[in-house]
Amino acid sequence: MSSTSATASHAPVVGVLALQGDVREHLAALAASGVQGRPVRRPEELAEVAGLVIPGGESTTMSKLAVAFGLLEPLRERVRAGLPVYGTCAGMIMVANKILDGRDDQETIGGIDMIVRRNAFGRQNESFEAEVGIKGIEGGPVEGVFIRAPWVESVGGEAEVLATYGGHTVAVRQGNVLATSFHPELTGDHRVHALFVDMIRAAS
Repeated sequence: MSSTSATASHAPVVGVLALQGDVREHLAALAASGVQGRPVRRPEELAEVAGLVIPGGESTTMSKLAVAFGLLEPLRERVRAGLPVYGTCAGMIMVANKILDGRDDQETIGGIDMIVRRNAFGRQNESFEAEVGIKGIEGGPVEGVFIRAPWVESVGGEAEVLATYGGHTVAVRQGNVLATSFHPELTGDHRVHALFVDMIRAAS
């Protein structure tokens, strides 16, 4: 076996919740970060991964699909059990314990003691890119792509603010759960995914 094959065989398998959103881009970023990415649509697929990315998309639709696919409660159980999870944009909303401006029937997975405001940075045509310095990531700011992005209104408990932009919190971590308002997977800079992979390796 070649050294490359040996490395790949020992790489953690990391899922990307593939109900909606930019799944392919996250899979590419995970591969560039040295792990095996795998789409997750079913509870049995969730059971096989060492970490999970929840991508951007539309949080209310994602919530409904998670219920329809029988994934919501298994996701909550695995997060409670310590599964490392990284949510971007809509994924940040999904891992918040509380959201503002959501639908009355909108469900979240939870995992971070924070209140998140949906679409806080504006509509689709108000999308923008900006440099964001993130605590724990060396090499200067990352380029953040903000698309109908949420921001964090407040954090509590053990939630730690990792980054702010324009006076608003845009990156948070609590235990094994990481969340950003923006999309690093769209930039070619994989340092946020590398941070998440480090979290997975530490948890295992």
